[in-house]
Amino acid sequence: MKTVINFTQQSVIAEIESILHTYPYKPYQQAFAIPELRQELISYIFNRISCFYNATELEQNCSITYKSPRSPLEHQIHLQSLIQQGIYSIMQEKSDWISHHLCEPTQPGCEPSHWFG
Repeated sequence: MKTVINFTQQSVIAEIESILHTYPYKPYQQAFAIPELRQELISYIFNRISCFYNATELEQNCSITYKSPRSPLEHQIHLQSLIQQGIYSIMQEKSDWISHHLCEPTQPGCEPSHWFG
């Protein structure tokens, strides 16, 4: 028996949002608010889902076909696990880039003066 589950881009994005809300604002939510990182996370997930496309589904849907029956809960847990792995992987891989883009601007009055060598 085969089970076919459709993951649309919108459903994956909604699940990403849901999971990111469980992470601290700094640095996770703040980092994945950057469009490049958000898109990288979406790509990370879709690249790791075994996809069997129909010609009509190529644009928006990714159908996952499993030979053994799995419950919808197992599919959701698998997706959540992929999202968490993606968050961790991207945060590690891009840590320098993220810290550079998220560093808070310094206030001119708070920075030490360089006048006195």
